[in-house]
Amino acid sequence: MSGQQRIALFIDGANLYATTKTLGFDIDYKRLLKEFQGRGTLVRAFYYTALVEDQEYSSIRPLIDWLDYNGYRVVTKPTKEFVDSAGRRKVKGNMDIELAIDALELSPYIDHMVLFSGDGDFRSLVEAMQRRGVRVSVVSTVTTQPPMVADELRRQADEFLDLSQLASRIGRDPSDRPQRAGNENGERSRPQQPRNGALESRYGIRQPQDDDFDI
Repeated sequence: MSGQQRIALFIDGANLYATTKTLGFDIDYKRLLKEFQGRGTLVRAFYYTALVEDQEYSSIRPLIDWLDYNGYRVVTKPTKEFVDSAGRRKVKGNMDIELAIDALELSPYIDHMVLFSGDGDFRSLVEAMQRRGVRVSVVSTVTTQPPMVADELRRQADEFLDLSQLASRIGRDPSDRPQRAGNENGERSRPQQPRNGALESRYGIRQPQDDDFDI
């Protein structure tokens, strides 16, 4: 790849989490950023996720807070709760529209879009980006049964990168995985906010310092 190409990353957070969970490894987001910074000029790195706002504590909140201070543009919105026709409570938090709008608006300023998702709904977006002269790589996996990437999305992409092949370069050491706390009965306790340097080992990113803030 040319070192002069302008790259943007678009990470479907929920889809990437489900894929890495199936593959059995965790993303080191600091290493992921460095991997693609080494492939060209990284213009933006977007991370999209929906949040359940009425929860007292969200396990993903520490991750998105630190990503926001370490080179990622984090895009969130609250989930919506509804009851389906069978009377079952459902929670919806789709970020496809937000991702698509950001990608199309950025298309004049990038040469290469890297989409971390296997969602087939993005096929039309990939085609639209290609019509604008942007090369599109899709990152997911076909090593699972069933594959985590829709066949139509994989076929539409200019390049398919299997996440299992990237694990050694963007995954974090399993020994860094935090142990789950439990009470004396062996039950899981309420998750706690990571302290001090825990976030660096947990997500592969450093904690923000005082000079990270514009005052």
